[in-house]
This record gives sequence, structure tokens and C-alpha cells, in this order.
Amino acid sequence: MDLTFSEEQDELRKVVRSFLTKYSGEADVRRLAADPRGYDRAVWRRMGAELGLQGLAVPEEYGGSGFGYVDLGVVFEEAGRALLCAPYFATVALAAEALLRCDDEQARSELLPGIASGESVATLALTEDSGRWDEQGIRLTARETAGGTAGQTTGGTAGGAEWQLTGAKTYVPDGHVADLLLVAARTPSGISLFAVDAGAPGLTRTPLPTLDETRKQARVEFTDTPARLLGTEGTAWPVLERTLATASVLLAAEQVGGAAAALDAAVEYAGIREQYGRPIGSFQGIKHKCADMLVEIESARSAAYGGLWALDAGDETEIAVSAALAQAFCSEAFTRVAGDNIQVHGGIGFTWEHPAHLYLKRAKSSEVLLGTPSYHRELLATRLGI
Repeated sequence: MDLTFSEEQDELRKVVRSFLTKYSGEADVRRLAADPRGYDRAVWRRMGAELGLQGLAVPEEYGGSGFGYVDLGVVFEEAGRALLCAPYFATVALAAEALLRCDDEQARSELLPGIASGESVATLALTEDSGRWDEQGIRLTARETAGGTAGQTTGGTAGGAEWQLTGAKTYVPDGHVADLLLVAARTPSGISLFAVDAGAPGLTRTPLPTLDETRKQARVEFTDTPARLLGTEGTAWPVLERTLATASVLLAAEQVGGAAAALDAAVEYAGIREQYGRPIGSFQGIKHKCADMLVEIESARSAAYGGLWALDAGDETEIAVSAALAQAFCSEAFTRVAGDNIQVHGGIGFTWEHPAHLYLKRAKSSEVLLGTPSYHRELLATRLGI
């Protein structure tokens, strides 16, 4: 496996980094972290209209560019470096991926173009109060109605919604601002996937207080809420499992970017902060800490990149293993590096005025976003037959 980037991918990285330097600087991150919506709608649309980032890996027949997961990983790595405040992970890594995996051509044709263009924000509502990411954790129920309820799905296409959802989802990424929610629910035949419009009756969305204000989450409650069944009833769990594997790899790439930014900040500070008449970077303890951070990041990068190449190769067994490995390792690596960055900065790193704490909070929230590192180690062991 040749883990090298093409000239086009290197150019993509330069373009995305330039864009995020302009629109996701520290002042922008702080402003949007304090904003209840959590993102700038105008910037979000520019990401779609000018750069095509939301539709980068969406096939051309659905309004996207048809690039691969390695290309998408480049974008996520740069987004992590810039602490991008936008529903990019929820929309692209979760919702768009779930739509691409489900066996519903009509839904893909109707819903993906809006996502690819940047006009629509979407998310996946899976976890509930138990916080579990497995099939057994899904308790929200869906029942088929007698005559159906006329409904409207995001994308402007009328759909006869013949199902109603009852229950609650929590820790839903960007669930309070999503135009479209893809909801995992239990039906008589098993786990099914449903599309719910943001304006559906019986839908209540409540923003949750979070440690990391740069990535918003919400609790979403359903009371006899009309929903559109996606694909065949009872067949959604394999779709969701594959979606979570893809999202785990993309999140790992984002974590690598965040960790790399933290190391850059530590090295820069070590070169300008002086004690006893010399830069602290000249002291052995600081040198060793920065070296350890670099080793941690390069190991994490190898795990994330390996997962991205596996996604493009399409080997399902390798994808399952690589995804669990990447998320188990990269989650802890980002947290350790972000914490070491604060130690290098000393007291100033703990203050609100310094961005080091923003990276540590993002690291801690990402560490549990798709399940804890222990959960992914268990997945890895199971998939390896250990």
C-alpha cells in the first residue's frame, strides 16, 4: 500500500488550509463557540459553493465531485488543525455517509444534492441516554401508521411519511441546527433508518451544555413524529455500522490535525519563552516532551492514513479493523498531545485567553464522540478474533 499523497491532494490541502486560515482563525473559533448555533451559515455555504467540501466524496450523480476518502481525510485533518466550528463532521462523515450506504436510490437522489451544495445541514441521531454506540443501545421506536401522514423531506420532495417515531436521542452532533435528521429506530423487523425534517411536528431539539463548545450537541425528542423510512425496514444496522467505521477514520484524521497544531504551538512557544536567559526549548525536559509529542502524532497519522487508504480500497474486513485501530489510538494521542502542549506553555496555557485549552477540550470531546478508546479496543479485539 503506497501511503503517499498525489500533487492534487497536496494542492487540496493548501487550498483548504488557506480558506480555514481566513475563516477559522482563533477569533472566529471563539466567536462561534459562544454562538448558540455554533457555525457561520455564510461560511458554510462558501465551503460548498466555492470549494465543494461538503460534496467532495459524494458521487457526481448526486451533485458531488466523486473524490475518494483520502481526499476527504485531507480536509478533515485541516479542519481539525483549525478547530473548524461547523457541522461538517455531522453532515459529511455521518449523514451523507449513511445516505450513501442505505439501499434507497430515491432518497439519495433527493437528499444528497442539498448536502453536497452546502444548502443543507444534516446529522445522524443514533445514541440515546445509555450512551451506547451498538445495536442494543437503540431503543427509540418507530410504528407504521394506518394511512400515512403527508410530509415533506429536506430537499423539497414530498414523501408520504407512513411511520411515526417516539423516544429520544441525545449527544446528537449539531442536532439543534440540522435541516435533516437521519434517525436510527427499532421497528418490528429490527433496526431501521428514517429521515426527519427539522420542521416535523412532535420534534423537540434542545442544545446540550458541553465541555467543548466548538462542537455543539443536542438532545432530540420525538413524539409521534412523522418520518420517512429509508431503504428496507429492519436492514439498517449494517449500514450504520459501516457509517460509524468511516466516521471513526475521518474523526481520526481530524484528531491528527488538532494534535499537529498543538505541537506547532508548543514548539513555537518553546523557542520564544526564556528562562534563566535562554529559550526553554533548549532545556532537555522540554526537548524530550516535544519529541514525544512528535512520535505520538506520527504514530497517530499512520493509523489514520492507513484507515483512509483502506476506505478507498474497499476491503470491508480491513476497513473494520483499521477504523477501530485508528479511533482507539488517535483519540488518546490527541488528548495526550493537547495536554503536553499546556504543560509546555505552563500557567498561561490554562488561561481562557490562550487557545491551548480549546484544543484540549476538543480532544476530550472527540475522545468519546464515537465511543471511548476502550470501546474501540474491544471492537478491534473482536474484529481480529482475539
